[in-house]
Amino acid sequence: MSNPTQLAVVNFGPQRHNVELRDVPIPTIGENDVLLQVAAVGVCGSDLHMWTGDQGWKVAYPCILGHEFAGRIAGIGAGVKSFKLGDRVVSETAAVIDPENPMSRIGLYNLDPTRKGYGAAVDGAMTRFVRVPSRILHRVPDSLSLEKAALSEPCAVAYNATVINSSIQPGDRVVILGPGPIGMLCAAIARLRGAEVGLVGLERDRKRLDIAEKHYGCNPIIGDPTGWAGARDGLGADGVIDATGFSGSLKTAMEIVRPAGWITKVGWGPQPFNHSLDPLVQKNIRLQGSFSHNWPIWERVIQLLSSGQLNIDPVIGGQWKLEQWNEAFETMHSGEIVKAVLVNA
Repeated sequence: MSNPTQLAVVNFGPQRHNVELRDVPIPTIGENDVLLQVAAVGVCGSDLHMWTGDQGWKVAYPCILGHEFAGRIAGIGAGVKSFKLGDRVVSETAAVIDPENPMSRIGLYNLDPTRKGYGAAVDGAMTRFVRVPSRILHRVPDSLSLEKAALSEPCAVAYNATVINSSIQPGDRVVILGPGPIGMLCAAIARLRGAEVGLVGLERDRKRLDIAEKHYGCNPIIGDPTGWAGARDGLGADGVIDATGFSGSLKTAMEIVRPAGWITKVGWGPQPFNHSLDPLVQKNIRLQGSFSHNWPIWERVIQLLSSGQLNIDPVIGGQWKLEQWNEAFETMHSGEIVKAVLVNA
C-alpha cells in the first residue's frame, strides 16, 4: 500500500522556472518531530530567486519550496513533551543542525556550517503537511493570526540585521538599500529603534516606497541616495543596511556612509564585487554580515507582532491558495506587492 500524498510546490531543477505543482508523499515523523498542518506560508525573495534560477546557494533538487510557515500540530513524536495536538505554532528554518557544533552549543545554530534549511536543502512548507523538529517550534499567541505568524521568519531576519548586527541609536540617519520584503521590514524596525530612515529603490519600486512612506514614516528615495544621506552635515549616513540582491550595491553603501559609520549586509548577491574595498579602511567603516536568526530573536519578534508594535499589515499584498502559487509568485516578482502569502483552506 502506497503512502498518502499531497500537492506541493516543487523546485525540480536549476533552470529558470523549473517549479511546478507535484504530488508528493506526506512525510513521516521521528521521535522528536511533529507533523505540522500548514495554514499559511510566505513567499520569500529567495523562493523567487530559485524560481528564476539565479540563486547564489545550493539546492537539493527536487525540493519543496517554502520556509516561512505556521500552522497547527497534526501529529506528535513519542519524545515530544511540550506540545500537543492542535497547538498553534510557527517554525524556524533550521531543519537540520549538529547540536555538538561549537556554534550550536552557544546558541548560534543559524551559523552552524552543517545547518540545512527548509525550502532549499530540506523539503519545505509549500504543501499541506511538513515534518518539523520540536526544538524550532514557537507557540503563536491567540492575538496573532497564523497568516501573520508565518511572516515572523522574515521579521526575524530583519530584526537580526537591524537590532543585533547594526548599531542604531535614536536620531541616527540610516539608509536601507532595497525595498524588498527584508528591506521594508528592516526599515520598519529601524524606525522602532528611533532612526530616521531613507529607503532606496528604483522607479519600478515606487509602490513599495509609497507603502514605506505612508505606513512606516520612511523617506522614499529613487536612485542616488547621496544627497539624503549627507543632508545633515555632509559626512553621510550613520549607517547603511544593504538588503539588495546585488553585490555592487556595497560600493554605494561605502560611498554614502560617514567616517566611523557602519554597513550591515543582509542581502545575497552571487555576482563578483569588482570594486576596491579601500574606503572601508580610509573611512574606518565597520562592515557586518547578517544571516538568519535564532531562538531569542524569534521570541522577541513574536512579541512585537502579537502586541502590534510591529505592524506587518502594509507588507502583506494578498493571499493565494496553494494551487495559485504561480500567480502569487508573478505578482510579487512584478514589484506590485511586497509580500505574497499562500494559504491552505
